[in-house]
Amino acid sequence: MSARPAWSELLPVGFAVAAMGLAFGVLVTRSGLEWWWATIFASVIFAGSLEFLLLGLVTALAPLGQVAAAAFLVNFRHVFYAMSFPLHRVPGVAAKAYSTFALTDEAYALTARPEAQTWSRARILGLQAFVHAFWAGSVTLGALGGALIPPDVKGLDFAVTALFLVLGIDAFRARRDVPGAVIAVACALVAHVVFGEQMLVAAMAMFTLFLLARYAVRRA
Repeated sequence: MSARPAWSELLPVGFAVAAMGLAFGVLVTRSGLEWWWATIFASVIFAGSLEFLLLGLVTALAPLGQVAAAAFLVNFRHVFYAMSFPLHRVPGVAAKAYSTFALTDEAYALTARPEAQTWSRARILGLQAFVHAFWAGSVTLGALGGALIPPDVKGLDFAVTALFLVLGIDAFRARRDVPGAVIAVACALVAHVVFGEQMLVAAMAMFTLFLLARYAVRRA
């Protein structure tokens, strides 16, 4: 198998990341921050949905404790990503550190297929570096061009939700796991009813328990 990421896989993800990055860059400049803050956010934090949330917290001068709690809740899903991400295919301390840092929703969606467990280090890191570069570049462009977009344009912050919907659809197409999709929606609904806006950890925990139970039944 080729060590390089396939462009047919990367370009659709790149365009999706770029669309969300442009939206985030515009929001940074509209929040009153200098454009270069967008590049710092994108390069150092590199967590799309969290960056949208942190932007509001930073501009509101939120306490560090609140920022830390928000970061934990939003990025808690990465604990579950790590269970199946092919990090074992990335030898070397520095390479593993970067691959862990760059474990995004897009990278996980592309490596969720069984064949990704045999990908080379170069292919995995190439995929992650590509997403990182597209995100940082598009965020910077969005920040630089933010003044050109009329202030009455609405819905830029919906870009994250739209991206998650697309990633979810692609993941379903790859596996066609109808029971898994139904249970995932059910877990989200139950968690929302019980926990409200703090639903993320509970929903992920319930869905993980379902996956573990199904795995145990299939192994029995």
